Amino acid sequence: MFRLDDFPRRLAATIDNLGRSHAAATLWPVNPVAGRFMVEERDGAAFIAADNALRYTPYVLLLETVDLREAVALYKQIYPALQRAYEDLGYPKEYFNDRLVQVIDQLLATPEIDSPLQVRLPSIEGPVRPERPWVLYEFVDPNLQSLTSGQKVLLRMGSVNERRIKARLLEIRRLVTAPRPKR
Repeated sequence: MFRLDDFPRRLAATIDNLGRSHAAATLWPVNPVAGRFMVEERDGAAFIAADNALRYTPYVLLLETVDLREAVALYKQIYPALQRAYEDLGYPKEYFNDRLVQVIDQLLATPEIDSPLQVRLPSIEGPVRPERPWVLYEFVDPNLQSLTSGQKVLLRMGSVNERRIKARLLEIRRLVTAPRPKR
């Protein structure tokens, strides 16, 4: 599930990019979800298929079974490498932990929509056709399409998975922002 080569750089870049319009899967510290993005056609419109959410189940279950106290302790242990990686991305005067909390807050603010989400495959101009065109689906609703890449990933996961992940993100946020105990 994980891509451990250059892990600090991958994690720093992914966290930063989840709060932006695009997060390249080639940089992720986890392997992309297996299978194709699935849509259902109804009345001439495409919607994210309900079964699409099943592709994310292994990742959601992993997140739910991880001891978050231990995971955050490990995060704090490798934080100097994460900070260096974040600085190397072009943020020498900023703290990676601040960016992590900012992105978690953005993810927590993702709208929760229980109805099927309408998507479209944009037209592809030019002679080169992508190998995986299904990764290009866009939300028809311009408000959803304007969300950050991380928020759009949450929406693609389905509302049940989104709520489960948000619950864990809330706990991660609490743990990474908790004041250190005095000795």
